[in-house]
Amino acid sequence: MSVDGTPETPFALSADDLAKLDAIREALLDPSPRRIGRLDQWGLADEYEVYAEIGLYSEVSLTMADGTVLDASLSVPRNLAPGQTCPAVVLPAPLVGIGHRAYLGMIGRWALGGYVVLAYSQRGLANSTGEIHVAGPQDVADATEVIDWLVQQDAVDADRIGFFGASYGAGTSLLAAAKDQRIKAVAGTSAWTDLFASLYENSTRHLKAFEALVGLFGEDRCSQEFREIIQKIRANTIDDEVRKFAEARSPKNHLKAFNDAATPILLTTAWHETIFSVPAVIDFHSRLTGPKTLLVQVGDHGNAELPGLFGLPAKPTDMAYRWMDHHLGGTAGDGLTPRFDVRSEYMFNTLSDLRHASWADYALPKKRFHLADAASGQSDGQLVEGTAAAGWTRSVKATGTGTDVLVAPQLIQTGLAERLGLPHVYKTADIDRGLAAVFATTPLETAARVRGDLELRVTVKPQQPDATIVAYLLDHNPATGRAHIITHAPYTFTAEQAGQATTATFPLQPADYVLAKGHQLQLVIDTHDPLFTAPNTTTPVFTIDITSPKGTESYLDIPLHPVD
Repeated sequence: MSVDGTPETPFALSADDLAKLDAIREALLDPSPRRIGRLDQWGLADEYEVYAEIGLYSEVSLTMADGTVLDASLSVPRNLAPGQTCPAVVLPAPLVGIGHRAYLGMIGRWALGGYVVLAYSQRGLANSTGEIHVAGPQDVADATEVIDWLVQQDAVDADRIGFFGASYGAGTSLLAAAKDQRIKAVAGTSAWTDLFASLYENSTRHLKAFEALVGLFGEDRCSQEFREIIQKIRANTIDDEVRKFAEARSPKNHLKAFNDAATPILLTTAWHETIFSVPAVIDFHSRLTGPKTLLVQVGDHGNAELPGLFGLPAKPTDMAYRWMDHHLGGTAGDGLTPRFDVRSEYMFNTLSDLRHASWADYALPKKRFHLADAASGQSDGQLVEGTAAAGWTRSVKATGTGTDVLVAPQLIQTGLAERLGLPHVYKTADIDRGLAAVFATTPLETAARVRGDLELRVTVKPQQPDATIVAYLLDHNPATGRAHIITHAPYTFTAEQAGQATTATFPLQPADYVLAKGHQLQLVIDTHDPLFTAPNTTTPVFTIDITSPKGTESYLDIPLHPVD
């Protein structure tokens, strides 16, 4: 989760949320009746009265070897017997202006489970000094020093240490565990595993998400190395230095260390995650050989775990308590044994709860739908099973602004609305067919599910260099003209491919979506989405031809099957 206290950011916490965290902090530092009583307006007073009896909370400063000071907090159980030790959980902060205080709502639950809790803000973040390195080698070294400090504290069992983190904290936790085997279990929500794939998908920058994250970091607090990478990404100079920077911060490159140590790893992500690569998380999970669990939910980055960070029920944090209890011996969870599988929700039903042994068991077989020309009397192209369709061309104009179909009209907030049962509505009849090519199936004869991996092959002839296409798969109700997004993917062609017919084959984001009887699958191929590139009205309008040559006919592979 990436959050900030300013209302203009898509990651914003509400004023009430910030007030609640502030009141929790005051009650932890001063468990007087007045301070605890202030929590009664949120129904939390009883919980923190109990905490005052069983836990002792303090704010501490951790000085690293180079003099950098990390802002941190420590919660230790009271009334321990002489020599009694406890499991410990370390919480590196998410990317948030309040740093480790984002976890204040979890402290009581960990404490009730008998844990020592150490939460800290990574260097350069919130009240910690130093520069931001984006979970680089220096941050990993800091995590080891944090553990060195922790094991010197009374009551800490050095053989029972786990790391929990959300977003930035998840990446920090994974990378730290790869280097320090004192970390016996990891739980990461809204995690990343391949930073390069998150920044640069199918040769396309995730520019809007990148700029939002840079804004949260604050460029003035970033290291010189990171500031140079920021400028290169903005200039679309994706060279070896950018790759090296991202590779050093990608947990996928430490698979051998995780597998050799059999590190228990719990990961969570979201179907419409706009910050980090979902396919990369799924691939990483599939390649782990130790104890592992993957949770994929409705929504976007950080949506699902946010209530849990405030101490409310939420699948990601509830699973994290259970995970740590099983591997470290605490009692913060519900007492049940965790399941080592793939757990998911289907869009947009947050009450759904599906379990499968692995991603291979979870994903349904693909069916091939060929992109075909329009049927007689129709204007839109077709998605048809059977014989491949060759010889047609659809020409669209690239204007630098695109249509109203977008991956996420609002970062984070669109996904949050999905979790509330209010997915964004698109009226596909309003799509300018001069700016996008549209293909559709016939109405479904029965309710059907899209579950698993998707792949698009299409031949494109752009008239200008660095042209981008964005493919969206929609659930369209022909009776109302309303549609919801299922999945998407961008693809950018190189300067050398300008003026040439180039066949591109690329995956769309995986999905789990149930379509009602009578609905259609609708594929929209557009030329712009602000998630990937900034609007550009100064570039001359040019044509992109979408074709299907014989021998490389265009298709969309979809794991579409009747609902069980």
